[in-house]
Amino acid sequence: MRNMSKVLVRRSAMLLGGTILATSGTALAQQANTEGDNDIVVTASKREENLQDVPLAITAIGNERLSELQVKEFQDVVKFLPSVTIQTAAPGFSQVYFRGVASGENANHSASLPTVGTYLDEMPITTIQGALDIHAYDLARVEALAGPQGTLYGASSMAGTIKLVTNRPDPSGTYGSVGLELNSVAHGDVGGVAEGFVNAPLGERAALRLVGWYRHDAGYIDNIAGSRTYPTSGITQDNAALVEKNYNDVDTYGARLALGIDLDDDWTIRPTLMGQVQKTNGSFAQERSTAVSDDLQTVQYNPENSKDRWIQAALTIEGKLGNWDLTVTGGHLRRKTEVESDYSDYAYFYDALYGYGAYFYDNNGDLISPNQYIQGIDRYKKSFVEARVASPADARIRFIGGLFWQRQSHNIEQNYIIDNLTDLFTVTGTDSNIWLTKQLRIDRDYAAFGEISFDITDKLTLTGGGRVYKFDNSLVGFFGYNANFSSRTGEAACFAGPIISGTPCTNLDKRTKDSDFIHKLNLTYKFSDDALVYATWSRGFRPGGINRRGTLPPYGPDTLDNYEFGWKTNWGPVRFNGAIYQEDWTDIQLSFLGLNGLTEIRNAGVARIRGIEIDLGYRRNGFSINAGMSYNDAEIRRDFCRIANDSFDCTLPGSDGADNALLAPKGTSLPVTPKFKGNVVARYEFPVGGMDAHVQFAVNHIGKRRSDLRTFENSLKGFFDAYTTADLSVGVKGDDWKAELFATNLFDENGVINSGVQCLETTCGDPDGISSTGGVFYDTVIRPRLIGIKVSKDF
Repeated sequence: MRNMSKVLVRRSAMLLGGTILATSGTALAQQANTEGDNDIVVTASKREENLQDVPLAITAIGNERLSELQVKEFQDVVKFLPSVTIQTAAPGFSQVYFRGVASGENANHSASLPTVGTYLDEMPITTIQGALDIHAYDLARVEALAGPQGTLYGASSMAGTIKLVTNRPDPSGTYGSVGLELNSVAHGDVGGVAEGFVNAPLGERAALRLVGWYRHDAGYIDNIAGSRTYPTSGITQDNAALVEKNYNDVDTYGARLALGIDLDDDWTIRPTLMGQVQKTNGSFAQERSTAVSDDLQTVQYNPENSKDRWIQAALTIEGKLGNWDLTVTGGHLRRKTEVESDYSDYAYFYDALYGYGAYFYDNNGDLISPNQYIQGIDRYKKSFVEARVASPADARIRFIGGLFWQRQSHNIEQNYIIDNLTDLFTVTGTDSNIWLTKQLRIDRDYAAFGEISFDITDKLTLTGGGRVYKFDNSLVGFFGYNANFSSRTGEAACFAGPIISGTPCTNLDKRTKDSDFIHKLNLTYKFSDDALVYATWSRGFRPGGINRRGTLPPYGPDTLDNYEFGWKTNWGPVRFNGAIYQEDWTDIQLSFLGLNGLTEIRNAGVARIRGIEIDLGYRRNGFSINAGMSYNDAEIRRDFCRIANDSFDCTLPGSDGADNALLAPKGTSLPVTPKFKGNVVARYEFPVGGMDAHVQFAVNHIGKRRSDLRTFENSLKGFFDAYTTADLSVGVKGDDWKAELFATNLFDENGVINSGVQCLETTCGDPDGISSTGGVFYDTVIRPRLIGIKVSKDF
């Protein structure tokens, strides 16, 4: 374990200027312009290993390279991961997908877990809402593991895992760095970044590292003036008080304090405390309706903002038991998100179609505006412990295995508010709620896992692994209306049960549990130090859970089987690596909005993904060019029914006897992920007057994608068009300073990465906005062209 700190110091030097891609038993590598890339070490297999020898699908981007690529958040790094796509509504509300494993699910607070697990060092930090949107500074590297990682990483690593690895405290000396950035976004305002760290030894065997950052992202969406008249009451609503240019700005600040103590040559303890606050204003989507006339505009009638706060404490103990390595690690995460959202579109369409405005009056009996908005508070707690052992890495037979425990709770609160609503219809215990969701969700995971590798010959290695797991998930609380407003749901459906604080009563109390086994097999043949091939068969899983609508049964786990063949070759300055795979996705957890806009989840499909990943690279004399691409043909293999049944016939009732429907026919492509995604990065480094200078140009392409798996919904929202972005940077570097001028999205592409609609299913005919009962469509777009300058000083 002590050799880890030495390896990481060496590795950080080797990662300067390079992106390294490794694929199952191989490395898909965008190498650095430095010598010694073969010494790069990663921990994707939960042991220190040379990147070129790791039998996993890995993309690793190092500390310096993250800065060179202008990476500040999750969305930035995904551009350079060919196998990964992202779907986001706003900062802190993103879902990432590997290799096309996406169903376009409605990923809200009571839906399925993500298909991709996220780790901060040793701790899983995946929440229902998605990954923490951590500011990317002082990270040793980002590791992206494509394909099922279930044996070592467990639940929610069904399609892949992303690891954020921080730089560790270094007892060798005192040093640090500070950096400043000033930038301007096209069609928007001015932003900037201030960040820095200091590393200080505490004697010969201990050190601490303190890191801090503040980032202001300027807005570029305009909330323009608009008005609407509710048909039933004739009340007119306008948004004059909220009209603002560039109103979707973001402030992010946080810190990390890490301590490293070498008790002796064999034992090390590393406590870490890290936290971040992210405040957003406005909407991050441009509106498609007759109320707007240009891109980057919207008409919102109620405040929209969020505040995402989290703090994480973790402790890792590493030591030796004889010549075996022992690692015990644990941590606790607390996260709180407060969100305000405009819900007036739904209020308008309900009134236009059903005349609901006639029911909304005050205590005097006078009609009030049906205008509706949401105030939500989500509180997360996550605790985990893992203990594992690893045999000597140089033995012919190698073993790694351990035990895992995790408990995560999600306290859900969603207040749907109509101001001045009569007490007769207000949910009991609230001020003016027409609807309340207040529930406690708890997900529990237990597992024993292990992998064993055997060198059959000096060139041929067989690896087998497995994970025995158990999940135990529950959901209890209240959702719905006052009993006077609805005689069937909400308070009218309550029963005797545990009472969640802040609820009038309980109308949901369910629990589901299951246990099973998943496997992995890998065979690697190494022709030489510069060429190998491999084959992998692995499985990932995602736990089942409870439907928010209590009358529906729980949904079961889904699984992903991966069959992969890959190769890695180096020919002097040329690198050519690739992987070909097929993934079979079974019992897909399909989520969609049902009655009353409640998410429903069913196991209702089978899909197949066939793909290829290619990496090409060349470097010599300060010049490097690296290209990565992926092609994924992802489609469903049976008719996609609303509810699965044994005959797979959507004209017949579902397995639970409920009415069925064909949502998408066999052969429909999975959404969100394009068939083709690729990037090219060219960099030239050269001396100028005793300094090192560089010019870098990057191009990223995202192909056309479905917005939704379901035929009807996709016809409403439409396909996401393909788009291509270009980034450019020039800079100089001295002994202890550097300066850089950069531009991202140089040609100001308006690429769409997510889409939503506020309408009723029976009124979603055309995106005609408030002029009819059609619908209002919202497209989340990439950030416009950003031009900036940044400087940093080391000490």
